Amino acid sequence: MNFVEGEVLVFNKPYRWTSFDLVKKVRRMVKVKCNLGKIKVGHAGTLDPLASGLMIICTGRATKQINTFQDQEKEYIAGILLGKTTPSFDLETEYDNEYPTDHISRELVEDILSTFLGESDQIPPVFSAKFIDGKRAYEYARKGQAVEMRPNRISINEIEIVEFNMPEVIIRVKCSKGTYIRSLVRDIGERLNSGACMISLQRTAIGNYNLNNAMSVEEFENKLALL
Repeated sequence: MNFVEGEVLVFNKPYRWTSFDLVKKVRRMVKVKCNLGKIKVGHAGTLDPLASGLMIICTGRATKQINTFQDQEKEYIAGILLGKTTPSFDLETEYDNEYPTDHISRELVEDILSTFLGESDQIPPVFSAKFIDGKRAYEYARKGQAVEMRPNRISINEIEIVEFNMPEVIIRVKCSKGTYIRSLVRDIGERLNSGACMISLQRTAIGNYNLNNAMSVEEFENKLALL
């Protein structure tokens, strides 16, 4: 491996790690192993701490490819709890409202999911890393400050139910860059005339890169030891 010339590394980000935690860990391991004072390391697409799954880490000259990876289609597996909402649309914050779910069937959910196919405008979560006037949106949200979130143009290319066990549903989504699955879950709840929040998220693919071929931090450490 030549980390200065550039490597594209495919990781399975651990749950509760930030994307920067993973970048920082990889940079430190590479610097120590290769006795480097400085090395460029970056990631091709943020994953929230409460999400796990595929992250592409680029080193050295390969960091020039990051934008290319970010623009590629993503695939996710998301767990949804129907009938409850949170301010962050996931489990980062406490439940704030409950809604009826007796009218919801698998057939109704399938019908509603199909309405999300194609292009649409999506409003990002306030609890997100979107920049608003030079600050991350979550910085305003955590202080209880109101902030206007501008919609993003996104595309949902595939969406289907993986498991249906009321009030929990697991879905698989293939989508464009800039899609917030938490916002999609919020919108699904609203279209079901109920509420919903995301209770799990795993990114399974970025373009042709698949989670099945990703390594853990420990596996990368073992690979470095053999160099």
